[in-house]
Amino acid sequence: MANIKRRFGDRKDGRKLRSLHPIEALSPYIMVSRNDAVTYISDKIDTAEVDRYVLAKRSSGLTHFGILHVFLAGYVRVVSQKPRINRFISGQKIFARNKIEVNMVVRKTLTEEEPETVIKVFFEPSDTAEDVYNRFEDAFTNAFEGDENDIDSAARVLNYIPGLVKKFAVWFLRTLDYFGLVPSSLLAVSPFHGSMFITSLGSLGIPPVYHHLYNIGNVPIFMAFGAKRYENHLDDQGKIVRKKYVDYTVVTDERICDGMYYAGVLKLFRAYLARPTVLDIPPLEIVRDIE
Repeated sequence: MANIKRRFGDRKDGRKLRSLHPIEALSPYIMVSRNDAVTYISDKIDTAEVDRYVLAKRSSGLTHFGILHVFLAGYVRVVSQKPRINRFISGQKIFARNKIEVNMVVRKTLTEEEPETVIKVFFEPSDTAEDVYNRFEDAFTNAFEGDENDIDSAARVLNYIPGLVKKFAVWFLRTLDYFGLVPSSLLAVSPFHGSMFITSLGSLGIPPVYHHLYNIGNVPIFMAFGAKRYENHLDDQGKIVRKKYVDYTVVTDERICDGMYYAGVLKLFRAYLARPTVLDIPPLEIVRDIE
């Protein structure tokens, strides 16, 4: 994204929005924590087009391309057109995030003994589906190159601190975060700061959960999608047709934008997943949030 000159009141990870409607600006003082302001959305997609798209991508050499990458590419494209969903609340102020950064818990192998870790992937609003795939694969590979990644290292350092001191350390970090004083190096590895958290439960064979938002940090959206399932429908001739679906849930912080805007976001996201080939072409225009 283009470099933006910081002004007084801006943070390292976002610029303060100064032309908000008074009700919007007041909402973080009324609903103080993220879990005071959560809304829950559930939806499903017919996977017919997505499955064809995934197979085509794998045939073209993107070996690990899957529905996760389609969800991510769809989200990134929505942000390019609906930037208000990339806002966040910190210090009871509303900010437009400088980058698109998605967090995800991953495992090297799907076994209970394998420890999980968190990766943070940075995207650009101009990214195509292939760009999204490459950025995610790089982050995933880097997470398992050494003994532990940067996020695990930061957690390990905090865990060495004795209990009472640890409690003070977390309070101190929260206080720094309230005033926008957390160092950039910590923001870059924090799983509690970012545009969205996403979890894929399809590989576990279960439906999506409604995952809570974290009151620490500033992640305003948590998305989960589940395993593929089938439904029977009657077509126009009265014949039974079996269709495949994937359910997904989204838990959001309602303070970052209003319900009508969220509705537009959901409709646009649906449209991209119904016709994923549009994600192969960069957006003609990238929309910028208000000042």
